Amino acid sequence: MFGFLKSKSDAAPSTSAVEKTPSASWRERLLSGLARTRAHLGGRIKSLFARGKVDEKLLEELEELLLTADVGVEATRHLLDDLKARAREEKLEDADSIQAALAAAFVELLAPLEAPLDTSTHNPYIIMLAGVNGAGKTTSIGKLAKYFQGQNKSVLLAAGDTFRAAAREQLLAWGERNQVAVIAQESGDPAAVIFDAIHAARARNIDIVLADTAGRLPSQQNLMEEIAKVRRVIQKAEASGPHEVLLVLDANIGQNALQQVKAFDAAIGVSGLVLTKLDGTAKGGVIAAIARQYPKPVRFIGVGEGIDDLRPFVAQDFVEALFA
Repeated sequence: MFGFLKSKSDAAPSTSAVEKTPSASWRERLLSGLARTRAHLGGRIKSLFARGKVDEKLLEELEELLLTADVGVEATRHLLDDLKARAREEKLEDADSIQAALAAAFVELLAPLEAPLDTSTHNPYIIMLAGVNGAGKTTSIGKLAKYFQGQNKSVLLAAGDTFRAAAREQLLAWGERNQVAVIAQESGDPAAVIFDAIHAARARNIDIVLADTAGRLPSQQNLMEEIAKVRRVIQKAEASGPHEVLLVLDANIGQNALQQVKAFDAAIGVSGLVLTKLDGTAKGGVIAAIARQYPKPVRFIGVGEGIDDLRPFVAQDFVEALFA
C-alpha cells in the first residue's frame, strides 16, 4: 500500500464519494446502462422494421429517429445509405434481417474507434485527463485506477485540479479506496503538482500516472491556455509524455461533445476519449456522430455509478446492447 502525500490540513477523504463494486457482469451492466438509448432507438426500430420493407417512408422515419438519438446528420446519412445498399444487395424482406443489417452498419461505423489503450510502452505511463466541469473526470480517474490495478499495474494519482478542494478530496477518497498514492496540494500550480507526481512515480517505479486537471469550458481561453501549459510541463518532466491525453465527455450533452473534442484537441492534442454517463441519457448515438465527424479512439465508456462500470469500448458489444 502506498501512503498519501497531502497537507495535514486536508480533510479526511469521505468513502461516500466512492461507489460500491457491483456484482453484475459487464454485459449485464452494459445492457442496463444503455437501456434509455435502447428504449429510444432499438425499441422503436423494431416496430419500424416490422413492415419488412426498406422504402422511402421507413428511411424517413428512421432518419428522424437516429437524429433524435444524437447520431448526427452525417452519420445518419451514412447509415441510411449503407442500409439501402445492404437491402438491395441482400434482398432484405423481414424485420430481423433489416435490423441485423442496420446493426452491422453501426458496428462498421464504430469499429475504427475501438482501440484499447496499451500502457506497456513507457514506465511510468503518463495519462493526462481533461474535460469540462461535471463530465465525470475525477470519478473516471478513480475507476481507471481500479481497472489498471486489475491488470496488475501500480498506479499513482496526481490531483492537478487545485481550484476545487472537493475535487482533491474526491481523488483522495478514490486513492484510499484503491490503496494508491495521491500527490496533492491545497493550492498552487496544477502543473507543479503533476510535475512532482511524475518524479515520485519514477522514484517508486510506478507503472501508471493518472493526472487530473481542472474542469474548464472550451470558451475559457485563459484556462485552455493553462491546460496547454500543463501538457508542456509534463513534457519537461518526461520528454516522451504525456503518453495519452484522455478527454472525458458526458454523453448527456449530445452534439456538444463534438465541439468539445475539437476545442480540446486543438489545445492539448487529444489522443483518446472516455464517454461517461451513458446510463443517464437516451442520446448514446453521439458516439456515431464522433465516429463520422471527428473520429478519436474511444478508450473507455461508462455505463453506471459502480467502480467497475468503466470499461474499454468494444463496438460489437456496444451495438448488441443497443439492439438487444
